[in-house]
Amino acid sequence: MSLALQGGGTHGAFTWGVLERLLEDERLEIDGLSGTSAGAINAVMLVEGLLEGGPGAAISALDRFWRAIAGKLAISPIRATPWEKLVWGHDLTWSLAYRTFDTLSRVLSPYQLNPFPVNYNPLRDALAESIDFERLRMEAKAPRLFVSATSVRTGKPRVFTRRELTVDALLASACLPQVFKAVEVDGEPYWDGGYLGNPALWPLYDQGGPPDLVLVQLNPQVREETPTSASDIVNRLNEITFNGSLMAEMRAIDFVQRLLDTGRLEQPRYRRLFIHLIEDEERMRGFKLSTKFNGEWDFLCTLRQYGREAAESWLDQHFDKLGRESSVDIRARFL
Repeated sequence: MSLALQGGGTHGAFTWGVLERLLEDERLEIDGLSGTSAGAINAVMLVEGLLEGGPGAAISALDRFWRAIAGKLAISPIRATPWEKLVWGHDLTWSLAYRTFDTLSRVLSPYQLNPFPVNYNPLRDALAESIDFERLRMEAKAPRLFVSATSVRTGKPRVFTRRELTVDALLASACLPQVFKAVEVDGEPYWDGGYLGNPALWPLYDQGGPPDLVLVQLNPQVREETPTSASDIVNRLNEITFNGSLMAEMRAIDFVQRLLDTGRLEQPRYRRLFIHLIEDEERMRGFKLSTKFNGEWDFLCTLRQYGREAAESWLDQHFDKLGRESSVDIRARFL
């Protein structure tokens, strides 16, 4: 099967839990991964671990990375004080540090707030310490790997293959323009890949591979209530924006599958895909936008557990559908 991993800041710890549970299941074989932002980092850490020593090493690699991130963010200026955590829990929306950052980011760019030579990015050191990029690029038998970023100049998506990956390519995939300066790769500036591919699905089926595509979705699609506060409106806009490209790709997949059903397209040039979804919208809807910046270890562990439970539920209910049929109704979910 192939895995498609959404981005979502530290909410990517949910995907950490999903991957951990999937790696524990000896019945599963991962052929390829496509990820954006935190999804891309999770994908790279999984492949890094597989190269080190198989599924067990991949579980350890993911654990080491998220512990490293928690350590880096423990000294981040965007964190709650003990009394703020007591009142609001994991939500940083009304913490003084987050409100200050949110206000400043609306009037000052990262080029003013994070000037050269400071250009602080806690991810850079964590990635450089955790990943052997040369081995990742050169190993012939590693799973296929695709990382998405958005070209600032052209407004087009860029998908980096495993052989093209560097620290900068990963940082580009996770570059929120309100927080970080554009990341240059080969002289081209890039922003977060979520704007145009969250994650990009087409590389997983365009280049062959198994018919099963398992999406791990972090950003809720449905909110019954209309947001009325400024922070809730921004949060909902963020969710809609970062689900937009995914919904467009799902529509295209559904269109091709319906043409196959009616005999208007022929295999093997066009092939059938089985789409699967691991998510927990009910719980993820409870988290505000600010929590994507929350790197406290107990919060990351909470998300990890939610991810494990979501993966366990999916395996219990849908494992037997792998290789046979989709376990999600694309039209009902995405159209």
